[in-house]
Amino acid sequence: MFRILIVDDDPTFCLMLKAFLENNDFYVKEVFSAESGIKALGQDTFDLVLSDFRLPDKDGIQLLLEIRKQWPGLPVILMTRYAEIRTAVNAIKLGAFEYVPKPVNPDELLLTIRKAIELNTHPEPVKTIAPHLSTSHAHFKYIHGVSPASVKVDQYITLVAPTDMSIIIQGESGTGKEYIARMIHQQSNRHNKPFVAVDCGALSSELAVSELFGHVKGSFTDASSDKEGQFQTANGGTLFLDEIGNLSYEIQLKLLRATQERKIRRIGSNKDIEIDVRILAATNEDLSLAVQKGAFREDLFHRLNEFRINVPPLRNRKEDIPLFTEHFLRAANTDLRKSIKGIDDKVNESFRHYSWPGNIREFRNVIRRAVLLAASDMITIEQLPQEILEPERIEKFFDISESTDLKSMAEKNERAMIMNTLNKVHYNKSKAARLLNIDRKTLYNKMRQYSIDG
Repeated sequence: MFRILIVDDDPTFCLMLKAFLENNDFYVKEVFSAESGIKALGQDTFDLVLSDFRLPDKDGIQLLLEIRKQWPGLPVILMTRYAEIRTAVNAIKLGAFEYVPKPVNPDELLLTIRKAIELNTHPEPVKTIAPHLSTSHAHFKYIHGVSPASVKVDQYITLVAPTDMSIIIQGESGTGKEYIARMIHQQSNRHNKPFVAVDCGALSSELAVSELFGHVKGSFTDASSDKEGQFQTANGGTLFLDEIGNLSYEIQLKLLRATQERKIRRIGSNKDIEIDVRILAATNEDLSLAVQKGAFREDLFHRLNEFRINVPPLRNRKEDIPLFTEHFLRAANTDLRKSIKGIDDKVNESFRHYSWPGNIREFRNVIRRAVLLAASDMITIEQLPQEILEPERIEKFFDISESTDLKSMAEKNERAMIMNTLNKVHYNKSKAARLLNIDRKTLYNKMRQYSIDG
């Protein structure tokens, strides 16, 4: 019988959830605070933690980080009535298995719990690609490519990881920059300390200061309690700043001070807090050109650019496609409960001739879609999206050399226009938004509206 620990300060909800899970053959223990949860984990053995995000003594992220530190293999599912995309993404990046909104759907929650326990107790076999696979924790897998470009990246990772140098990881969107950052962290002397990832592209100027450096209660209208910034959360470990080029000039100055002096100050506080954090920054644009244009501080650039890793796009390392095919096929089979054995020769040929503007992220999505649609045990060209089968015709039909003002486009063409623009700029959302004459927030909303991955 699998054992679940529920951490939630709502006794009525705990009672209902406990009864439901016990009826489905789980042993369940409920506690009502983060500290009680940590104590229970120290006294007993559990297969999964199901925690509310809002707890009286800590939030779910803080509890998650403590569990990751003391029980690194234990799956954690977070629940909350305050569902926010940014919080959800942050939770997953920090190691949560899943993030579910309240009120929970019992059947969906049950499926998620069973999947988490199954993957934790029966990890998927990796024999067929063992020479190319490294696992740093239960849900992080990095595929070592065999192409010359990929081998060079691996050599750089091995060389620079044991140092404390700040690194800029530069590459198109979807090339796996965060995976490289995680590999650097896992091979560093900080591997047993937190790895905290922040998507700078999703932060407004107002949110960025609080998110990075924290605030004290009452420092502004919505500051109802003290907040620990991501620099403090990552203290002793690694802070990964994705899309760093999107930070405002003001935030860049504060970041420079933090990296130079190894001190931060929360909003509303007059006390400095010492921090020891290694910075890994990712960008899909050339920051040296941004410096020349005055869009990025030169002093911060040189502070971060102690070492640079250029991540090649998938179109320049097609020797790696068979590895990605095997890995993503196996993962999709597990997630979608299918048993697809492989791809036929025509699919393989299409993969080799396509330019993959969305890189590895796009490749993963294509494999998942094909696995879902496949009617036999092999993927055929019938399961491939049209842009892979006829890339030249799609590009010609939606040529963005003319006006790309999205406001003048009819809604029926909007999704195609966004997709083609993203492909043209290799999923650089800032450039795409400028071409489409909209802001980044509107672009993100449109991408969610039309179910565009990116």
